[in-house]
Amino acid sequence: MHVIATKQLRDVKIIEPASYEDPRGFFMESYNSREFQAAGISLAFIQDNQSLSKEAGIIRGLHYQLEPKAQTKLVRVLTGAIFDVAVDLRRGSSTFGHWTGVVLSESNRRQLLIPKGFAHGFCTLVPNTQVFYKTDEYYTPECDRGIAWDDDFIGIDWPVRNPMLSLKDRDLPKLDEAEINFTI
Repeated sequence: MHVIATKQLRDVKIIEPASYEDPRGFFMESYNSREFQAAGISLAFIQDNQSLSKEAGIIRGLHYQLEPKAQTKLVRVLTGAIFDVAVDLRRGSSTFGHWTGVVLSESNRRQLLIPKGFAHGFCTLVPNTQVFYKTDEYYTPECDRGIAWDDDFIGIDWPVRNPMLSLKDRDLPKLDEAEINFTI
């Protein structure tokens, strides 16, 4: 396993699991607790989530949960491809409001580790994209929050101009109006 800190947000990590290919296909351990601990990442994942997006150009997010139910997420793509985004929401951080984006796909097999204190969202790049992610905290509706995908202050360079959004995601507030309780 190879761990790479993203250039924009060093706490957000790209995970490249070892993959073994032959004419039949490939094999990889997508998650191995010992490997993560050896890389200095100690987490106890307790929930798995999976989504299917039928069209390209769907944006899901930017989502997060407030403390004390904040979640670390380990995101990967089973089929298709996404532009995966994390936004720093930790007040007092030198990178507050900054974002990083990484392409995750079934072919590159990369994963993105998004720590607590960051919002998460993604845009599908191809139809029939399945995203799978682990969390270290249960989904808690009363702590569920989000930020508008097109917030000018954040300025994410999405690969789509007119995305398909859920009703929930259409009504998310801008960063300066969002409820945030993360600090450095």
